[in-house]
Amino acid sequence: MTSPADQGHVAAAGDVATLDPDEARAPAGRAVPWRRIAVITALIVVAVVLAYVRSGSGVVVVQAVATGVLIGGVYGLIAMGLTLIFGVLDIVNFAHGSFLALALFLTFGLAQAGLHPYLALAVSVPAMFLLGVLVQRGILAGAMGKPLENQLLITLGISLIIENALLLFFGANPRSVPLPGDRGVPIFEAVANLSRILAFVGALLLAGLLYLLLQRTRLGTAIRAVAANDTGAQLVGIDTRVIYAVTFALGTACAGAAGTLVAPLVTIEPTTGALFNIVAFVVVVLGGMGNVVGALVGGLVIGLAEQLGGIYLPGQSPLLSVFIVFVLVLFLRPQGLFGRSA
Repeated sequence: MTSPADQGHVAAAGDVATLDPDEARAPAGRAVPWRRIAVITALIVVAVVLAYVRSGSGVVVVQAVATGVLIGGVYGLIAMGLTLIFGVLDIVNFAHGSFLALALFLTFGLAQAGLHPYLALAVSVPAMFLLGVLVQRGILAGAMGKPLENQLLITLGISLIIENALLLFFGANPRSVPLPGDRGVPIFEAVANLSRILAFVGALLLAGLLYLLLQRTRLGTAIRAVAANDTGAQLVGIDTRVIYAVTFALGTACAGAAGTLVAPLVTIEPTTGALFNIVAFVVVVLGGMGNVVGALVGGLVIGLAEQLGGIYLPGQSPLLSVFIVFVLVLFLRPQGLFGRSA
């Protein structure tokens, strides 16, 4: 018989919009953190104003904001897959960026065969979903419940295997995937490439579909129940092995979708996924571990920080401003922007 505590955990999982176990135990109907959102928005406005003062050019600031928002949406999609895996399986997946790199090369191959780069989503997403199922069931299932370092080493090993396999088969020469009809599109006083806009719109649509899946379907309810309490979920008849495999596959499919979306924007190399992996981990921790919505918001914040940092600190790596924001958030709010205190 299910204990009252387990029943409470499973019931709560059906009513909340997060995979953070602490969040999942919150009462149903908990108010949206409008104050937190307002503070984040106010800080972004202040950062934009200071960037204008620093540069003295409204065009430069508008361009930075537009570029930051557009790339931030893609960061959010990548981080949503990563945080989904952590929230349910409690695994820190170091292979996430390598799955993205694999999707980049898959998109490149399909584009070389004559397929439109973004139509490659119809191939890359199912392919990466299937790969995620195989990896979870064939490799990671045995590490469930084992010490954290075991899981870290396994996912790191998977990452190294993928990167070196890509290097072996494709070589180290950089490649690119041009988007047919790509052109500059005016946005207020800024100009953004059509490929960047399409990547942003695609990322938001896929993120919205993932959110609806988690919130409005029986599968999503089961996923959130397992995230809240896997033992309680088993007691009410949920096959946690299937949920683990599907969840990991969904996270991997997010990486695959992001890889296809950014293919026209980046130089494709076996190690390209490593940079996205770093940013994704920053976004996940920034938004709150296991919080899907926090990952999307965190992606937008990091995208803006990356671009505005080029105004504040010209000539420096874009990652410098990203890690400055990251360290400040960890110092002021260690659980992340949308996480809950332990």
